[in-house]
Amino acid sequence: MQRWIALMSHYIARSGTAARIAGRVHAGTLRRTRGLVGAKWFGAPVLVLVTVGRKSGKVRHTPLLYVKEGETIVLLAANAGNDRVPAWWLNLRAAETVEILIRGHRRRLRWHQLDAGPEYDRLFAAMVAQYPPAEHYAGLTERRLPIVVLAD
Repeated sequence: MQRWIALMSHYIARSGTAARIAGRVHAGTLRRTRGLVGAKWFGAPVLVLVTVGRKSGKVRHTPLLYVKEGETIVLLAANAGNDRVPAWWLNLRAAETVEILIRGHRRRLRWHQLDAGPEYDRLFAAMVAQYPPAEHYAGLTERRLPIVVLAD
């Protein structure tokens, strides 16, 4: 079942337009309901990442799965295992800080990237424990899936 969910997400993300529309609707629903509707995806918590488009300068709201460790937020730049990196990741890399919305609460955080090592392995395992289909994403692409750590 987990592999099926991963494959379904993978192909939907590849669709482009449909995935963007679904993301906008999901983020909008989370924002309007202050996280009362849409705060879980197959049991995993969802936040809204607020970035500024690196080319357009427009504010972007992206729903993302996350793991919370104390005050630290962990994201996986998987794009459902597609070879193309997610646009939010490119926008995030162009900024020093980022805003997130969790259940109507807004926070501005600094970020750093993990690509390998014991901390990467531990946080990837935490993401898989929370959202098991994430384990299959790494097998759908040849790129290393970056982990983004958000903290004060």
